[in-house]
Amino acid sequence: MNTRTASVPARTSTGHVIADWRDFYALTKPGVMKLVVFTGLAGMLAAPTQLHPVLAFTAILAIALAHGAAATLNQWYEADIDAVMKRTADRPIPAGRMDRETALQFGVGLGVFSVMLMGIAANWLAAATLAAAILFYVVIYTIWLKRRTPQNIVIGGAAGAFPPLIGWAAATGDITLMPILLFTLIFLWTPPHFWALSLFVNADYARAGVPMMTVVAGTRSTRRQMLAYTIPMAAVAIAPWPLGLAGAIYGVTATALSLVFLALAIAVVRNPSEKTAHMVPEKRLFLFSILYLFALFGALVVDAWAPTILAIGAGS
Repeated sequence: MNTRTASVPARTSTGHVIADWRDFYALTKPGVMKLVVFTGLAGMLAAPTQLHPVLAFTAILAIALAHGAAATLNQWYEADIDAVMKRTADRPIPAGRMDRETALQFGVGLGVFSVMLMGIAANWLAAATLAAAILFYVVIYTIWLKRRTPQNIVIGGAAGAFPPLIGWAAATGDITLMPILLFTLIFLWTPPHFWALSLFVNADYARAGVPMMTVVAGTRSTRRQMLAYTIPMAAVAIAPWPLGLAGAIYGVTATALSLVFLALAIAVVRNPSEKTAHMVPEKRLFLFSILYLFALFGALVVDAWAPTILAIGAGS
């Protein structure tokens, strides 16, 4: 809990709150940003061509800033929902530490800057894809879907699947089958990952009137759907190996991790409890799902760079 919520925020002569730099930082959701940056970097490093290190760093910075812009605009629009949810009530806007207008200006400025930076550092295909990711998350997911349909996280999950696609496009200037598979992997991963979380914070969504699957369809149906998405997710995760797009290092890792994910999803389906205290399988799946994506994309990079590392070792 942020201890600054107890203090009275400073204001301008016109009555606007003077936000602290830590509140601007909090708007960008730095915790989630780590996974976004990592998958974007992995997509870039796994590509067959590489950017100059300075340009690569700038492109990854653009991805991070774009995520921050989308997260900020999400909180600008959802300030009313955040205010009634225990998990989000201490965010800068509902806590009264920042005006919505300030958050809007910050988010739009950050988004425009990130797209221009990507275009200059890498190429305009990557910049256009980055812009599409921001708009998809803010307009399609946040504004259009989230308050209207329990499929919000399914369709809206595409926004979080863009980073490896963007990283690959930044490095190569094109989009091929491999980055499309990585996009599809994260797209299918998002429902079981997010629904695992929503199962044990379901009361928050119900109180805010958000039609999450757990609220509309109930825990039993949500658990079954988590397994239904896990099966094709595992298939897509393993697919680059038999398709010849990745080697054995990635293939074996993806197979092992996906089997564990599948076992955890089955354990969730078999859990009959609707009490938060008894949702241990759901919490295990949620935590493992984060590790799963980090490990999977890490293995992809190691697999892609293994021949180069071995060649350098043999040459020395």
